[in-house]
Amino acid sequence: MLQLDTKNREINMLQETKTAILVIGGAEDKVHGREILHTFWLKSGSKESKIAIIPSASREPTIIGDRYLKIFEDMGSKYLKVLDIRDRSQGDNSSFKEYIEECTGVFLTGGDQLRLCGLLADTPIMERIRQRVHLGEITLAGTSAGAAVMGHHMIAGGSSGESPNRALVDMAMGLGIIPEVIVDQHFHNRNRMARLLSAISNHPECLGVGIDEDTCAMFDGHGIITVMGRGTVSIVDARSMSYTNQGKIGAEEPLSLHNLQIHILSYGDGYNLKKHQPIKAN
Repeated sequence: MLQLDTKNREINMLQETKTAILVIGGAEDKVHGREILHTFWLKSGSKESKIAIIPSASREPTIIGDRYLKIFEDMGSKYLKVLDIRDRSQGDNSSFKEYIEECTGVFLTGGDQLRLCGLLADTPIMERIRQRVHLGEITLAGTSAGAAVMGHHMIAGGSSGESPNRALVDMAMGLGIIPEVIVDQHFHNRNRMARLLSAISNHPECLGVGIDEDTCAMFDGHGIITVMGRGTVSIVDARSMSYTNQGKIGAEEPLSLHNLQIHILSYGDGYNLKKHQPIKAN
């Protein structure tokens, strides 16, 4: 009973934390309950929130930016701004930087993660966002491409539906918001387990996090991930991997990966990043 109470306290720590990082698998509910988006809004300060929407991953940033603007307006936000960054020089835009200093939440939309990193990586705006997130001053959310960029190592593209192999996944540098993870999105919806395993084979020190559509892995300041939404979050832990043939075979040959740990977490479940342990839902 004491152990269960301890786990319940761990999973409830998120509700006690003001800010968080919401890593969303894409295709989140934007019409009905909007649970994930509403949680971001609450964590950003609800009616007192001041939200920055960055649609730079999208090829249609005006349309995408306006869509999220309307969603958060409907929830009650009075202070919203779309930071429509289409050129790296805008990453040093004075009015954008001023708004980032004042905002309480930043939302990265979906699109193309390579485009997003190409426009934002190492810019003054992105560096300040990272600093404020790590200080617990603002809530950050990223959906689809905005989720993929969270790690230091990023899945930039690839295929699905095959055995794990090195040619299955294209890797690039992410934004390093949560450097210890490699995120894949639209996960079970697009059959991407082999792709994530292929990525992890080359970076076993990282934790693989596969997030289904309309599902969120929410990271709090205590090192706890909590799952919300209608799908699952898959955790691939390769720290104890005892063998891989990764360096001995051709790029398109099947990988061997021995002694991995895989956890499938659903609504309300958690994961302790410090202890590398799943936490059952209440």
